[in-house]
Amino acid sequence: MLQVLRQLGTAMRCLLVLTVLLGVGYPLLILAIGQLGLQHQAHGSLLTDNGQVVGSSLIAQSFSGDGWFQPRPSAGDHDPLASGGSNAGPNDGELAGLIEQRRQQIAVRDGVSPSAVPPDAVTSSGSGLDPYISPAYARLQVDRVARVRDLPVDEVRQLVERQVLGRSLGFLGEPRVNVVELNLALQRSG
Repeated sequence: MLQVLRQLGTAMRCLLVLTVLLGVGYPLLILAIGQLGLQHQAHGSLLTDNGQVVGSSLIAQSFSGDGWFQPRPSAGDHDPLASGGSNAGPNDGELAGLIEQRRQQIAVRDGVSPSAVPPDAVTSSGSGLDPYISPAYARLQVDRVARVRDLPVDEVRQLVERQVLGRSLGFLGEPRVNVVELNLALQRSG
């Protein structure tokens, strides 16, 4: 019985020490790192315009009108509370039809051949909230945005090129453009 009580006491001390270390110390350390070194990210990577919060660089937004760069399609209409994919696979006839319909709409809207429409323009991300599009999709939209906003095409093209992000760490992922940041830069440019 004494042996059992001694083991129980050791277990309780371990539980207390680990609770303090992992339940209090570790969260406080992560909070301090976030507040001291990564404050922008810790506060949601918020984007502001004239002091007003207009969105987050982490979550896609829908933009209505042809004067804006368009994000990837979203199964949840870019609603963060409805995050998620459609769960439809490549053999789903309805998804294939939807993709073809989107391809035709984008080709007409941007005045290009349907074969020129990149895959990310017609398929949603897994979360439906991916704020990035490929540089190819951003470049495809340049002429339309410039025409609708009555801006020089070269100016809009340069704006896109300044927003292209390379691969993470130089080798992970693909080059990408954050649509929310691109549209904010577009708004600021006039």
